[in-house]
Amino acid sequence: MKFSKAVTSIMPFSQHNPNIPQARKKPVTTTRFGHSRTDPYAWLKDDNWQKVMTDPASLDPEIKQHLEAENTYTRHMMADTQALQSQLFDELKGRIKDDDSTVPAPDGDYNYAQRYRSGDQYGLYTRKNRKAASAGEEILLDGDALAEKSRQSGNSFFHIAAAQHSDDHQYFAYSLDVTGSERYQIDIIDLSSGKSVRAPIDDTTGDFVWAQDNTTLFWVRRDANNRPSEIYAQNILDPKSTPALIYAEADPGFFVSLSRSDTGNYIQIICNDHTTSETHLIPANAPKTAPLCVSPRQKSREYSLHDHGEDFYILTNAEDAVDFKVMRCKRNQAATPMWKEFIPHKEGVLILAIETYQGYLVRLERHGALPRITICDLATSVEHTVTFDEDAYGLGLMGGYEFDTPWLRFSYSSPTTPGQVYDYHMGSKERRLRKSVEIPTGHNPGDYKAERIEITARDGEKIPVTLLSHSHMKRDGKSPCLLYGYGSYGITIGAGFRSTVLSLVDRGFVYAIAHIRGGMAKGYHWYMAGKLDTKQKTFDDFIDVGNALADLGYTSRGQIIAHGGSAGGLLVGAALNQDPDLFGGAIAAVPFVDVLNTMSDDSLPLTPPEWPEWGNPLTDEDAYNTIAAYCPYENVHNTNYPHILITAGLTDPRVTYW
Repeated sequence: MKFSKAVTSIMPFSQHNPNIPQARKKPVTTTRFGHSRTDPYAWLKDDNWQKVMTDPASLDPEIKQHLEAENTYTRHMMADTQALQSQLFDELKGRIKDDDSTVPAPDGDYNYAQRYRSGDQYGLYTRKNRKAASAGEEILLDGDALAEKSRQSGNSFFHIAAAQHSDDHQYFAYSLDVTGSERYQIDIIDLSSGKSVRAPIDDTTGDFVWAQDNTTLFWVRRDANNRPSEIYAQNILDPKSTPALIYAEADPGFFVSLSRSDTGNYIQIICNDHTTSETHLIPANAPKTAPLCVSPRQKSREYSLHDHGEDFYILTNAEDAVDFKVMRCKRNQAATPMWKEFIPHKEGVLILAIETYQGYLVRLERHGALPRITICDLATSVEHTVTFDEDAYGLGLMGGYEFDTPWLRFSYSSPTTPGQVYDYHMGSKERRLRKSVEIPTGHNPGDYKAERIEITARDGEKIPVTLLSHSHMKRDGKSPCLLYGYGSYGITIGAGFRSTVLSLVDRGFVYAIAHIRGGMAKGYHWYMAGKLDTKQKTFDDFIDVGNALADLGYTSRGQIIAHGGSAGGLLVGAALNQDPDLFGGAIAAVPFVDVLNTMSDDSLPLTPPEWPEWGNPLTDEDAYNTIAAYCPYENVHNTNYPHILITAGLTDPRVTYW
């Protein structure tokens, strides 16, 4: 099916169409820096929005009526596609192996895994005893049974965020959200009885870690504004104990999170905004120890800590290491002046992450817009890189429970190669394929063509683009194109396998990922070139990629569908305002389109931490003017917009529904 056939029955947008919901106007005027703006729809933000996040039934009836009218209108507009939707759904489902499982992860006497039975949505958390060949599978948690129990209690949403066993393998904790608001409760099970050891812990981010005493649990709690700002700990087996506040973040622009260090010997409290970070340590074997700040935060300096015996390895951008470097120090000399360079900064080679093992330091890097894994033998300082043959691909370090192992686990896929999991011996370089994602309905990589090209942007910069098309596709300008982009926070969209887009490609679409500025496809400078006062380059790049694909014959103007979510939805909205004729349609998934109002509302959960990304229009007139110039909501104008599908979530705390 060609794109033109898919949309011919959609009604043109018209203010005279009675089916289009008309939100009532209640003008609210604000003035800042001498600029007055009138927002007729500010009332759609419920005055009681924080309660709505946890209790959707409390939504203002007038707002609810309008949102339901929008849903009714969407169903009406999409009614003639129901048969196609069912067909596509069956195709998508047919590419998912129903009874699947993860590669077992070894930890001490056990192998831990997740397994899905036929028909499962959430699956089983399981383990097997490695030392007993005849030992059967032990089910730690049945996600689908838990989901059904939740549904019977009246909950329509269900998500397990994290699950982790204690070091002694006796207890199993998991975090659960049943509202969609990302306010998780944590439950702890005694694996010998299968029963909960205490009442659930409420109002958490879902982020938690065990101490080595196997009784103390640390977790992150959200504050009244839904921000992760406090760390609590408690002996979960002592009925007389109460949660103890371990750390409270005073700066609303910083969020806190938890992790265990690479060796497992430390509990790490990590504080960060988008450009600055700070780490506090607590010995995992002495959980009542007060947290120690490793190096106090410095504006625009990031660092992460990775322990190894008597040493700390530190990944940081300190001292103008724009693409990051690795430093080393003794663990009792972790203050910044004692950091010594171990792997120097190399411009254009962005170090994304590092992991320490007993004999090795592993780093995930990006060079030439592609990832790579480099391994350093700590005994000899000899390095080697794990190589791959395809022109475009995605990589990920998968970590594991064990520190003293020569085996590294990583994931690999490409636009034509379904996901694979490898175990790699860091000494012998032996590579073992542990899992290949099966496509039950079949997949022939030879039916598809993956390309990595570069287009020239309007300012002369080269923008990488990943393309997937059918092997029979002709570059005659007749193919429709789904153009995907993100371009914010330094997030880079990998060139991995996406089974969902095959249904489009099989129907003649070209699928394109624009690796635009605002991400880090070509290093940290690529991110800096698409944020704050240079944010317009993100939108320019996306539009320039679309035009270049048309010029090169992959598609044509008006045959391109723009697709982006969250901050990628901002990208879509800005691109539609700036060059609407380029697109035949757009999909904006939970789009961040009301940037100026949002960044001017410091009561919202994400606003203060977002100011380093977008600027603060409350205090900075230049930031105000920059945001106002591109903000999609502020720049809607009378033009021939393409067809747009917009989705939102009533309890989404990241991009609120209004």
